[in-house]
Amino acid sequence: MTKYSMTRALPRGEAPVRAGGGTADRLQRWLPRLVLGPTMITTVLFVYGFVAWTVLLSFTSSRFLPKYDFVGWLQYQRLLDNERWSVASLNILIFGGLFILICLALGVLLAVLLDQQIRAEGAIRTVFLYPMALSFIVTGTAWKWVLNPGLGLERLMRDWGFESFTFDWLVNPDMAIYTLVIAAVWQSSGFVMALFLAGLRGVDNDIIKAAQLDGAGLLTIYRRIILPYLRPVFFSAFIILSHIAIKSFDLVMALTGGGPGYATDLPATFMYTTAFSRGQMGLGSASAVMMLGVVLAILVPYLYSELRGKRHG
Repeated sequence: MTKYSMTRALPRGEAPVRAGGGTADRLQRWLPRLVLGPTMITTVLFVYGFVAWTVLLSFTSSRFLPKYDFVGWLQYQRLLDNERWSVASLNILIFGGLFILICLALGVLLAVLLDQQIRAEGAIRTVFLYPMALSFIVTGTAWKWVLNPGLGLERLMRDWGFESFTFDWLVNPDMAIYTLVIAAVWQSSGFVMALFLAGLRGVDNDIIKAAQLDGAGLLTIYRRIILPYLRPVFFSAFIILSHIAIKSFDLVMALTGGGPGYATDLPATFMYTTAFSRGQMGLGSASAVMMLGVVLAILVPYLYSELRGKRHG
């Protein structure tokens, strides 16, 4: 076979098309890279680049402006000795623990109730999901009105004749942290309900029917079959709620402003106040790195389990 036998006759003026493809093929290969390139560069520069810069500043004595004189672990030592940071760390344990546990419990309970094919399920689901559409600023502002002793619930109950009714958690340093829990649970429990409801609708009905034929009651079916089946949903909800709790800044600023005093400070508000209001950028960067470490401690096992599951799946 000669080299000419592999070439078809072309009309006059038409260029032959190479077997490897032409300009269109090259454009098709490079177009995704051209589209994603600016986004990738921006992400690397303005996300990971600034994360690395924050880590760098945490090892310096920077105050109002960056200062690149390395002081080792001094800022972290100052952070651990700081009383306000200790309060913020204790508050995130209280707030995060109660917020996650209550949201999970309410989410499971509401999902189980809606899974019983009740009437007006769509309307009820919308009512519980609506708070998630609001920002934490709106949620915090609304609950600040509700919990204000002079304007909200306490004033309403006293106007109704309950003169001895008192609900002053918002201005009580020992109880103010629990007002954050109330507002955060109100906003996020509906989202958790939606996650579990989707998981419940994905359970194989044949397994449930087989359990019913064996004489298992509804409570046993949920406890021994359905809830263990929803373990990945529990884990995903826990990761999402943990992330919400750690980065809760706008809710605190709108609802309590970190007060009374700094009784409701969280690590996020401590970092902002220290770095930008008090001009201690090095100390604020150290607190941000500590928060990043907590986030990574939660995300890395989750990503590892997901990747391992896909690899063995």
